[in-house]
Order: sequence, then C-alpha cells, then structure tokens
Amino acid sequence: MAVNLSDGVKKALIIAPTQLLPANARVALRRRYLARLELAKAQRAGFLIIGHPKSGNTWLKVMISRLYQLRHGLPESKLINTDEFARRIPGIPRLAATNGYYSYEGEVGKLLAAGAPDNPLRHKPVLFLARHPIDIAVSWYHQFTKRQSRAKQELINHWIEHPIDRRSIGMWDFVRHSDIGLPSLIEYQNTWARNVQELERGMLVKYEQLRAEPVPTLQRITELMGERFSEEEIRAAVQWGSFENLQKLETSGTFRQGGMKLVDPGDPTTFKVRRGKVGGYREDFDESQVAELEALVRDNIAPQLGYCRDGAES
Repeated sequence: MAVNLSDGVKKALIIAPTQLLPANARVALRRRYLARLELAKAQRAGFLIIGHPKSGNTWLKVMISRLYQLRHGLPESKLINTDEFARRIPGIPRLAATNGYYSYEGEVGKLLAAGAPDNPLRHKPVLFLARHPIDIAVSWYHQFTKRQSRAKQELINHWIEHPIDRRSIGMWDFVRHSDIGLPSLIEYQNTWARNVQELERGMLVKYEQLRAEPVPTLQRITELMGERFSEEEIRAAVQWGSFENLQKLETSGTFRQGGMKLVDPGDPTTFKVRRGKVGGYREDFDESQVAELEALVRDNIAPQLGYCRDGAES
C-alpha cells in the first residue's frame, strides 16, 4: 500500500538524506528531486501563487489560511503552504506557491512562461504578486542573509554565476551589484507581468494594492481561486493578517512552520514580519543611493507595473 506523505515530509526526505554528500552531488540530487516535487505540487494544486521572495506571498497565504481556519475550525498555528489543509479537509483547495525562477522552482516557471507550449498548468488560476523591486531587494537581503535555510541558499548560490557569502556581504552590494539584486528583480517583475497576461486565468496583483485595499483585493483573489467568502469573513482574515497581529503572533512563537517560524527573538531584522512598509527602502539608503536605485527602476520597469514612474510610489 502506498504511503500518503505530505509535501512537507517529501521535501524533508529529499533534503535530509543528501546532507552528507559532497556539495556538487548534493546540489544536483536536490535540484533534480525538488524540481519533480515542485512540478507535482503545481500539477495537483487548484491555485498557483507566483511571487518573488519578500513580495508578500506568506502574508497572502496567512490571510487565506485564516479564511479556512475560521470556516472549518482549524488551529491558528497551522498555515496552508501546499496540502496541509486539503489533507484534513478535501474540500479545501491545494495551493502551490513558488517564485518560478530560482534553481528547481524555475521548472514551474518554464511551463508558465510567455510562449511556452500548451500544458495543464496554463489553464489553472494563477496569481502573480508583484512588489516594488527596491522594497523586495532590501527585504530579500535580510531574508537571504539571516533567514534563508542553508539548503535553499546553497541551491541558489550554485545557480548564480557569483555565489554570495551571506556572512560578509553588505546591503548595498547585495542590492546593487549581486546576481540576485535589483537588476535581476526588475527583470523578474517584468517577465512575470508579461507571463501572466498570456495565461487563461492569470491575474496580476500588486503588493501595494493589497496593502492599500486589502478587503476588495483579497476578495478578488479568492474569486480567482473559485471560492466564495463573505465580506465579514474577508475582513476577519485581513484583521488577523495585520502587521501588528502577525508580528505579535510570530514573536510569541505561535507559528511552527518554516515560513513564519521565529528565528531569533533578539534580532528584529530576522523576523519574517519585519517591516512590510511601502517605500521603506528610503530609510535604508542615502539620497544619492535612492536616486540611483529609483532611476534604474524607472528606466527599466514594465509600463503596467509603473514603479518609480510619474512620481508613483506603488
């Protein structure tokens, strides 16, 4: 009889046994089998979320989780990443959230890319969650240097041309000059804005839009999923997913899963819910650096995203 393992256990069974292998062999095996798992999750999912790390993907999943927690009496410490809720209650759809770009996650991206051959993933509801690339860059720096698992970091470092030493790299070098800094983030945003336009049920939502109008925006997202929630349910999920509440829940150790698990209670820069501020990057750089970064975005960002154009903040 086949053992019905969760996606999280399947991932652990790929990571743990390969730990003692030489680096090149370890990375090659992990990339191969994690890519298969990533594709399998996407194929089984009823809804796909595409977003670069630090674009608000976890925040969105937290609010979606809350909707099902309230409707089905599920514990608030459990969050939906893929099949966690569907395994308990089959009526809850499986999610697949991926950046569709780095290392093994790029296999899903290939199938959803503009101009890719027809395949089942292209007919699923797909949300691209965009965000101002400079805000991503700053949060991505903190994530990559202080929260990223060793396994994920190693996979990314083997994927890029110039590996990053998270112990020594500074924020400016990470954001402006690294292989995964601002230029690549702009290209990422542009590529996925273009990709989602060609999908049968694709939707582009900006993080800033979700922040400014969380209730109607979350309502639109759940409708894309094919779900129906009342405005009261949506408002309750948005309230629970507020920055203040999530930071309180994170620092109290409520969450046990990797995405929201507390790393270092003594270092606020390691928090998953760190700042979440629109345009917060202006607090991290001097005026000349901000001007350089904003010019890079303004000159290269896709028109439908419009960041740093015509004085727009979002």
